[in-house]
Amino acid sequence: MSERKLFGTDGIRGKANTYPMTCEVATALGRAVTHHFQNTQAGKRPLIIVGKDTRLSCYMLEQAFAAGVCSQGGSVILTGPLPTPGIAFCTHSMRADAGVMISASHNSFEDNGIKIFDAKGFKLPDEVELELERMVLNPDSMPKRDGSELGNAKRLREVHGRYVVHVKSALSPDVDLAGMRVVLDCANGAGYRVAPMMFQELGAEVFGLGNEPNGTNINLECGSLHPEKATLWVQKYRADLGVCLDGDADRLVVIDETGKKIDGDKLIGLFAKLLVDQGRLKKGDTVVGTVMSNLGLEIYVKSLGLNFERTQVGDRYIMERMQQTGAVLGGEPSGHIIFGHYATTGDGALAALKLIEAAHFYKKSVSQLVDEIVLFPHVVKSVKANNKKLLEDIEPLQKCLQKTQKELGEKGRVLVRYSGTEPLARVMVEGEDLEVVKALCGEMVDILNKELN
Repeated sequence: MSERKLFGTDGIRGKANTYPMTCEVATALGRAVTHHFQNTQAGKRPLIIVGKDTRLSCYMLEQAFAAGVCSQGGSVILTGPLPTPGIAFCTHSMRADAGVMISASHNSFEDNGIKIFDAKGFKLPDEVELELERMVLNPDSMPKRDGSELGNAKRLREVHGRYVVHVKSALSPDVDLAGMRVVLDCANGAGYRVAPMMFQELGAEVFGLGNEPNGTNINLECGSLHPEKATLWVQKYRADLGVCLDGDADRLVVIDETGKKIDGDKLIGLFAKLLVDQGRLKKGDTVVGTVMSNLGLEIYVKSLGLNFERTQVGDRYIMERMQQTGAVLGGEPSGHIIFGHYATTGDGALAALKLIEAAHFYKKSVSQLVDEIVLFPHVVKSVKANNKKLLEDIEPLQKCLQKTQKELGEKGRVLVRYSGTEPLARVMVEGEDLEVVKALCGEMVDILNKELN
């Protein structure tokens, strides 16, 4: 496959107003998306849903992208701030031809990104992204439109209600949130309005954090990357649950009633058991994780009589494998969890509601629910990568990898990879002994710091 120049593991991402996250690229991409879906819908004016999170740079990028759509003859609906899963759902629900989310997810406000969904709400496959890249880099390859062929744009906020009703409907009708106390940290991001609405309408008492976005405070000392304040609030208000979303609300970090953070892999294991016991998964069905998923999760899922498959990192790759295998559950340790019955991408609020459903189903607290899922000691470190050498060409690293895997044996794993969204290398080591895991991870981090910087 050709080398990707713009798209990473989750759309295009970078520092806002610096290539490739410029207005010029956004406009060209708007044209390319419209032209691509014009070709698949001959004779029909393409309808593109455009949503965003709360970053200051979203204003310029949504307008630039919309201008590109209009100049290529498409129609645009601007939703304003709405979670990524909300854009995926509304694209399908409103029978649009494509959906676009302007967000850099968990990154700081200086960054931004663009994710694209097809008419059914699925992220685009690699080959379509490469086709869009070719058009963006060669804009003259697209026909020019003028006169009555030009498109139009309008802002429509009613889509928020559609998404809220959809997520609430995924909760079992016999589950009542009345009397529940929930600490909800929305990361000053895309979920700041709709997420509290969902929990309050279902009867929960919500203690809100990270719900006052100002354009520059998204993910700033709040949300899934910084659950510390939410943890204190769970203890302070004796809450039943803490939920921390990220900037575009497609993933979550959970804090149990004791103030303990719950690993995303434990949640996936719990949801696998719930779906089995509810009759929605049967023996031999598949759960999809990634190369970063804990070996303990794989062992637990297999103990339920299910298969466990791994993909490369990125929830779109998980969704692709879910479609291929017929799986209805997949996710990542970071808290991207996909319920295939209800969504085409990760959804933090949906996962939180399904966790509450599990507590109701088993009549147990959140801390009790995850006790039986035992994960291996697991350490992940990030290393700044100013110079992204081919990892295979770094001889000291390859020798260290071989030594590490030999020392870990069959009850351990090691993985080194570059982030697809940030200039970082990730080192993951897991095994039976935490101190050994930390030491082995530290050796590789030292090598990468020397080789990449």
